[in-house]
Amino acid sequence: MSNPFHFKQFSVEQDRCAMKIGTDGVLLGAWASLEHDPQTILDVGTGTGVIALMLAQRSGAELLDAVEIDENAYEQSVENFENSDWGDRLFCYHAEFEEFVEEMQDEEKYDLIISNPPFYSDNYSSEDARRDRARFTEALPFEELLKGVSLLLSETGRFNVIIPKIEEESFLKLANDVHLFPYRVTRVKGNPESSIKRSLLELGFSEAEVVFDELTIETARHEYTSEYIDLVKDFYLKM
Repeated sequence: MSNPFHFKQFSVEQDRCAMKIGTDGVLLGAWASLEHDPQTILDVGTGTGVIALMLAQRSGAELLDAVEIDENAYEQSVENFENSDWGDRLFCYHAEFEEFVEEMQDEEKYDLIISNPPFYSDNYSSEDARRDRARFTEALPFEELLKGVSLLLSETGRFNVIIPKIEEESFLKLANDVHLFPYRVTRVKGNPESSIKRSLLELGFSEAEVVFDELTIETARHEYTSEYIDLVKDFYLKM
């Protein structure tokens, strides 16, 4: 039975998606910088479409494309786009990212590319093959993601991504191989006592001094930090 996730300005159906809405995606959609006023945006591996919807709410971008390999997630993201206030600006492609890059690299360059990619690289496997595919790096290896981004990103564009902290160093080395360099790095932990679990990265083609900071989500269970509230308050109903 359908159980939509309600945000302040839109709702997201997710019953047909292997990966449900989680903190990572919402964090990334809220954190991504729009200071360079992107007019063309691409969400890689859109899933429910939540990140693309967040960016539609936040920006005046003329074109917001998304790409999704899973058929059920693709169909659901299309429905979520059409049911939003920004359906005329949102479009989803049903394709593998590598295939999408081959088709689009000579046709379109994006001012902002964003992705909450699959990142489990161990041998874990659940009994849900679709969920495994949505979560695991084999579905979209970091090398393939970064190569595609380097071919689709505009000269002054930005790439925003969220990855496990333990993958940060190797990810940035792979990015350097395709001439993408970090601008901002925000390391995220659940509470003051916990270890850093995620890294939010913003990259581009120009080398610059990197801005590093940290974000703590909670001070105690369901007691959120002012920094986190300020980041997501335009989206979550109870913030």
